[in-house]
Amino acid sequence: MRIAPLGAWYADDPEQATHQAEISAYITHQHREAVVGAMAVAAAAAFVAAPGGPPGAGALLDGVIDLVPKSAVGAGLRRARDMLDYGDAATVAAVLGCGRRTTAHDTVPFALWSAARSLGDYEQAFWTTAQVGGDVDTTCAIVGGVIASGKAGAPPAEWVQRTEPLPDWVPASL
Repeated sequence: MRIAPLGAWYADDPEQATHQAEISAYITHQHREAVVGAMAVAAAAAFVAAPGGPPGAGALLDGVIDLVPKSAVGAGLRRARDMLDYGDAATVAAVLGCGRRTTAHDTVPFALWSAARSLGDYEQAFWTTAQVGGDVDTTCAIVGGVIASGKAGAPPAEWVQRTEPLPDWVPASL
């Protein structure tokens, strides 16, 4: 759920983002599906942060699917791709999961479905994700990180104003 910045760092190379996410995830996650989940989120963030802007929803999920190994997360992403035309997030969450089982394959496919459906609209992506329940802090963190990786995906200004200021040691350019 915290890997999107790494993906955005490799905006010009989603394959490298996926590889680096795999390496970094093994430090904290020994379960293969958790590692693949991190790879998928990093790949999505890299595609969204790409210099040409994010691809469409289908192309985003297709790109991620192509970069992750065969796994339960990958199978969930293929189902998410097939459900992009569904407008009811609760139905999609009932099929894909929304983190109630606290596993990557129960979390990542729905989060990336939600992000793909709301590219460039952070607030819509956030509320679509939060409304279904489940592991809301995780799914919203994934969605927020992926959406915010793109130039058009900043959180609403009012939300930013309500956050705590960054410490003085953080460079102003962030």
